[in-house]
Formats: sequence, structure tokens, C-alpha cells
Amino acid sequence: MKIAIDISPLEKSSLLAHRVRGTGFYIDNLKKSLLKYFPQNKYIFFTRGENLPKDINLVHYTYFEPFFLSLPVIKAQKTVVTVHDLTPLVFKKFFPAGIKGNFKWQIQKLGLKTANAVITDSESSKKDIIKYTGLPSSRVNVVYLAAGEEFKRIKNIKNKYNLPEKFVLYVGDVTWNKNLPRLIEAVKKINVSFVMIGSAIMQKNFDRSNPWNQDLSKILKLTEDDKKIIKLGFVSQEDLVAIYNLSTVFAMPSLYEGFGLPILEAMSCGCPVVTTKEGSIQEIAGEAAYYVNAYDVDDIANGIGELFFSQKLQQELSEKGLIQAKKFSWKKTAEETIGVYEQATL
Repeated sequence: MKIAIDISPLEKSSLLAHRVRGTGFYIDNLKKSLLKYFPQNKYIFFTRGENLPKDINLVHYTYFEPFFLSLPVIKAQKTVVTVHDLTPLVFKKFFPAGIKGNFKWQIQKLGLKTANAVITDSESSKKDIIKYTGLPSSRVNVVYLAAGEEFKRIKNIKNKYNLPEKFVLYVGDVTWNKNLPRLIEAVKKINVSFVMIGSAIMQKNFDRSNPWNQDLSKILKLTEDDKKIIKLGFVSQEDLVAIYNLSTVFAMPSLYEGFGLPILEAMSCGCPVVTTKEGSIQEIAGEAAYYVNAYDVDDIANGIGELFFSQKLQQELSEKGLIQAKKFSWKKTAEETIGVYEQATL
């Protein structure tokens, strides 16, 4: 097959900046995995605006946003589209689209309906896609992601950031579904050190009137002058692996996830995880996490505290997490993606 794959988020840093880590990570690892495990195909990696050869068998649009025009409505070739999740549609109250956004969603939805196949990260996201687009189940394919191979348990870790001996870790965005205000309140209740990683965490110049930024405003106030809360912002992949290995507990009590990649990253590094059963999370974490109520600060605090202060429980969940993470691999992701390509070109 001759397959064209859209890698625009890797080449255009301004594109979908609020989700560049997740989207970029997916595209980069998919690209590497397809080249490694299926070299017999010819791949053309393109960015938006480039002209594609006419003899392409398939075009894969690797990212989708409901309120941004990322898909062509009229397509010259057979197409596959990856939709990681539809969180902004599931929780419209917290992600208002406005008139322009709603108009763009109608165009995006039409572009999605004319695709030959859709790939998504979880059964939870598949249900949402079917509900909000009306696509038949047969056209929506679940292909799980995986942590990168660099995420693993390591010895003799260099503590480059002079972090505390024991700390709770969070890695990710600051959107409403991440539930960061409740997480910060919970950590404050048990009075332990808390490390936060993610480029959005360090933002100061942003539109405070935009409802999408409401939690960013909240966490700035909650973390102000708190010496036990360490905000690192963006860190390199190598440093991130080390910090996962150094952390005592990884906490991600999300209100909703389409997949929840940091959970697998933490588990791959042997870090025990506290999370919730919302969205796709239980589908991904299985029996290898400590589950709490996403809407209850006290329950989040109790769950983190129980794990943080119990070496026995940490060891138990660390071992379970390592086993759970091995169920996911980029080889498997590549194999199943190729399967969707073959189905779409029939």
C-alpha cells in the first residue's frame, strides 16, 4: 500500500498547541512503529497544504478537533481519521463552542462521516463518537495506544530537579476534565509534596474570561506561595521518565479521559497510580490502580494518603501496574492500524 499520513502537529508547533503533547506523541510513535514493523508499505508523511501524489491508496488524518477545521469534506482518496476523544462535546457546559465553533463542528462532522474508517483510543470514546456523529459501529475501530518504550523502571536515577524524597506526581493538561483543583485540595489535606508537570501549568498570560481556562485560573490561586507544590512545566521525555521513577504516587483523578496515556507511562515506570473510573480509565488501568471518587475531595485525599503512606500497597500496585502496562505496545497499535487501513481500502 501507498499511505499518506498527516504529521502536521509534529511540524507546526502552533497547531492544536493545547493538545500538542498527546497528539504529537501519538503521531510520532505511530510513524516510527509503522516504519519498523510494516516497512513493506510506502509511507508519505505530509503536512496540510502539500499536494499528494494521485496514486495514493489511503490518507490517514491523524488528529481531529470538533471545533477546528482539521478535515477536508471532499476527499480525493480513501481516508482514515483518528479521533482520540470528543470530550468538548460530552461536556459542552465546560467547553463552550460559541457560534463559530458549532458551525465548524457541523463541517467537521460531515468530514468525519465521509471518511472510510475512524480510529479511536478506547471503547468509551467509540460510544461517544457513535452517539455524537451517528456513524455506524462498524466504521469506528478501537486501537489502543501504549506508553513509549523509553518509559520503564530504571535504577540509579539522577534527581536533576532536586525533588523531595517522597512526592505525589501529576502529568498533563489543565482542562476541566483533568480535575486539578480537587486534586490540589486533596494533596493539601494530607500535607505532602506535590510535583506538577505540563506546559499549560506554567501559563500566566491567558484569557481569564474564557471558560476553557477556568481551571487554570483556579490552580494559580490554589498553588500560590505553597512551598510543597512544585510546578516544573514542560520537561524532556528523558527527564519525565526519571521523575516517574522517582515519584511515590502518580495521581490523575480525571472527570473524563478518552484514553489516559500518563497512567500507562507511570505504570511502565513502576509508579503506583491513583485514578478514577471515569471515561476510559478503568478500561486502560484495569485492576492495577487505586480508584477514588472524582467528585469527592476527601475520597481523593484518602486514596492518595493510603497509598502514599503504605509501602506494602505501593509495592503491590507497582507490580500490578508493570503487568498491566505490558498489555499495550506500539507494535500492537501498528498492527491494528494496518488492519484498519486494509479494511478501509477494500
